[in-house]
Amino acid sequence: MEEPISTPLPAHIFRAGPLPAKDVTFSSSPGFATPAHPIRPRESRPQPAIEKPAFAPQLKPNNAQTVLPIILPPQTLRPVAFRTLTKKHNLTITSSGLGALASFVGKFCGERWRQEGLAERVLDDIAKQWKRDNGGLILDDGQDKKLKNILKSLEPCMSGGKLDTTRLSRSNSTVGSLSRSDSLLSRPDVSRDDTQASLGISALDMQDEEMEEDDTSHQDARAYLKVVSAFNQPRLVYSVSKKTLELNTSSPSLMPPIHHKIAAFRNRYHLVHQRLLRNESFQNTTFSKTTGVSTLSRSASTMASTTGAYKITPISNLLGRSGSSHLLLGLLVHSAAGDLSVTDLTGSTVLDISTARPIPDEDAWFCPGMIVLVEGTYDDDGSNNSNLGSAGGVGGQIRGRFVVDTIAGPPAERREVTLGTGHDHKIDAIHTVAGAGYGWFDFLGTGSEKALGQQMRRVQRRVLGHKDNNPENENSRRTKVIMIGECTLDNPRTLEAIKAILNSHLASDEPSDRPLTVVLLGNFVSAASMAGSATGGDSIHYKEAFDNLASVLSEFPSLLSTTTFVFVPGDNDPWASSFSAGAATLLPRQGVPELFTSRIRRAINNANTEANLKKDIDTPGEAIFTSNPARLSLFGPVEEIVLFRDDITSRIRRSAILFPKQEQDEEMADENDITQIHPDTEMPDPDIEAVASHVPSAANTTANSNAIDKPTFIGRRVTKLLLDQSHLAPFPNSIRPTLWDFSHSLSLYPLPTALCVCDAEAPAFCVTYEGCHVFNPGRVVEGGSGAGATRRGGGLARWVEYDVGRRRGEVREVRF
Repeated sequence: MEEPISTPLPAHIFRAGPLPAKDVTFSSSPGFATPAHPIRPRESRPQPAIEKPAFAPQLKPNNAQTVLPIILPPQTLRPVAFRTLTKKHNLTITSSGLGALASFVGKFCGERWRQEGLAERVLDDIAKQWKRDNGGLILDDGQDKKLKNILKSLEPCMSGGKLDTTRLSRSNSTVGSLSRSDSLLSRPDVSRDDTQASLGISALDMQDEEMEEDDTSHQDARAYLKVVSAFNQPRLVYSVSKKTLELNTSSPSLMPPIHHKIAAFRNRYHLVHQRLLRNESFQNTTFSKTTGVSTLSRSASTMASTTGAYKITPISNLLGRSGSSHLLLGLLVHSAAGDLSVTDLTGSTVLDISTARPIPDEDAWFCPGMIVLVEGTYDDDGSNNSNLGSAGGVGGQIRGRFVVDTIAGPPAERREVTLGTGHDHKIDAIHTVAGAGYGWFDFLGTGSEKALGQQMRRVQRRVLGHKDNNPENENSRRTKVIMIGECTLDNPRTLEAIKAILNSHLASDEPSDRPLTVVLLGNFVSAASMAGSATGGDSIHYKEAFDNLASVLSEFPSLLSTTTFVFVPGDNDPWASSFSAGAATLLPRQGVPELFTSRIRRAINNANTEANLKKDIDTPGEAIFTSNPARLSLFGPVEEIVLFRDDITSRIRRSAILFPKQEQDEEMADENDITQIHPDTEMPDPDIEAVASHVPSAANTTANSNAIDKPTFIGRRVTKLLLDQSHLAPFPNSIRPTLWDFSHSLSLYPLPTALCVCDAEAPAFCVTYEGCHVFNPGRVVEGGSGAGATRRGGGLARWVEYDVGRRRGEVREVRF
């Protein structure tokens, strides 16, 4: 029995012995009778076919390691996404796109996304695929779902946290064409475009730049236009502990608790205070020229000191320091006893303005609700002691009074200084050094200055035709925005004026005379609508007013199909007018309800339909009924135009503080005249000259003008008040009520590139101050017996035409 069992074993060993042919030649000793050139067995030819299946299972476990999915927060992935997408591929990612990428990386890269650098490789492949699909400069998961489709196509190709290129087809591969047979024997094909794009250097990406230029040369600038409502702006608040801005993620409310009102004031105060401390006049120098006490002076809008840097004293620190001079920063208020006081975060004190002198003397208004700089002497004479229980001392009203010598507003800060950018060659070096560095913050939800500013400026030069400085090219681009104020549609003269304005722009054959955007600002009716009064009218009369406007606009179909119409309401427009009866409403306020605007939308849709049949337009026309105030963003963070409707001049005059008239010597009067009339004249003192800015100056005012007209004079005062306060409503809530949780939308920090303040009670003006162009279109028509009226019942239509390319406005008039 044992022999039959032992005999098959050698046969089994004999068959399994010869493995590959190369194993037979391991020994050439004659004792083993091994041939020098052995005959290859039959199994040697199909051997590669046996090894290939054996090689594939070994490759799969090495690459397809087990991935443990995690929940990756978007803010954790943000630094990696910034290095890969922004610095390397010049792409800007939005919050929605970052959330989609974080979910994809957390699911397919797992917990090893950071340690092994899996996230950077995946994001690099996604960026290349995004460029191949012509996704644009902003990587966003928008309505077209382009990013989501790219991620969905890459899901089957993910293996072990990496992108398996062998599973990609030749058409949608992000690293070149790879085949299964050549993947192990040849080097992968990498196109030259991907190699240059991966460097992240714009100078090397010449082909992409040429393609981008071809794509944007025929586009309309309205494709980069966005109207931002006051209720959709990001809520950024200043953090005292972090010394920077933070995004407030809590949900706003129309009826918030009372501590939100205090938080709104604190945030406004902190923004002004941190802006003021960066000013050159408040920074101590290493070596001081004199040892005297600093006195408050002003060269234009920038403060200057001839003896040293200013130092702000908290009001609580005045206790026990009677007879000493101090500089206070606080809010002008009326105390419970009716005294004029200044208050900050530490306390309040009563002001004595019997000898006060405002700075500048004629171009400044001061009223309660403003944050001001007050210089003077504290006098603890025991008067003005608080009779409100525990309201005195630190945190309340201190005893005594503060005798004011000079009072001024906090100097404004240029937009470039706030954002920390120095692309404007007109800015002095002193401004570009001490900047806030807020360029990475997205103030409007349209992208930040540091992320999109440079790219969008290149797009702006191409679209607006200012790249090669060719006059013929510039004349072929539309750069004008029309501002028409106080459009009382229930007045037939107003409709005739609007028709005359539109005819004046269509009469020219130059494409540059066609408006890019037409902004119509309320009030859209003469009296408060639906307020229960006989003159205001009801909802039917209000809708008829917009129907009449739709009939007028229907006569310009070519303009409707190529223009964006923006409507900003006033205090007489619903629904706020139904309970305010024409008084000051809450700011911000919603736009005109869609119930009354159906005819206007229908007229624009009909014009777009006719234009599409003729194939004459790229971007269809539209009508936007936005809030008051609102922001008009053009080319992302490059252009920001604030639209605001308010009769602010009359409100300032009613509540302004009157100072006693001081006798001034001739030398001081001459210096004031030079400062006001000649804003570009150099000051003799080098310290003042180092920090000097310019006063609000009219666009058409020259240095040789010896007189300032009334509209320009009023415009300077209004402009200086708003921009120095960096707020659209620097009044108490009893004078101009505001929504506390939406007070951030009233802030003018950073300064916009243009500010449209439609004040029907003030004359039309155009003034530039600290790089911000401020203009007031006024009323589109005056009264029937006004100076513009003619014997035939005609009139004079007035509006402002703002040029986006030059950042200058012009008051225009036409008779009808």
